[in-house]
Amino acid sequence: MKMLQDKIRVDGKVLSENVLKVDSFLNHQIDPALMQAIGEEYAARFKDAGITKILTLESSGIAPAMMTGLVLGVPAVFARKRKSLTLIDHLYTASVYSYTKNETNDISVSKDFITNEDTVLIIDDFLANGQAVLGLLDIVEQAGSKLAGVGIVIEKGFQPGGKMIRERGIRLESLAEIASLENGEVTFVGEGSDR
Repeated sequence: MKMLQDKIRVDGKVLSENVLKVDSFLNHQIDPALMQAIGEEYAARFKDAGITKILTLESSGIAPAMMTGLVLGVPAVFARKRKSLTLIDHLYTASVYSYTKNETNDISVSKDFITNEDTVLIIDDFLANGQAVLGLLDIVEQAGSKLAGVGIVIEKGFQPGGKMIRERGIRLESLAEIASLENGEVTFVGEGSDR
């Protein structure tokens, strides 16, 4: 998705060979026009999948999931990382390790919002090692829902998550796939010599 790649090049900050900071438009401050385009792109890619729910993880996945849900006309549900007084039982739960935060969180979704009658599209902001997606897949499996696929805004193609998800036979649609962050520069898959 060229609009996203251009935004990454202009506003993304390479912090190391493994870390790309995109907090100016994706996961702290949000660019609404970009999110709308992302939602439209996912809706086009998955239009014939029969999706009834979008599932994401708080908080960075909420904006792209919500815009996709808006375009498809279906609810977006987010797995919560923190317990609340109103979310205490009747839950699907899974554990997710965050590489960037170096912590494990138990995520949860109310059983009221994902059921065995749903066809679910998982959306998240980043795919690196695949732990967030695995946690969300666990919740989909617990619910007995059908999985339409996984949509990732930015995939770090040089880390193992994408390969792991694809090897499971899961449809994975990444809007920007990064081949390298070496020398402080973003190189996308398909540019220069990658893979």
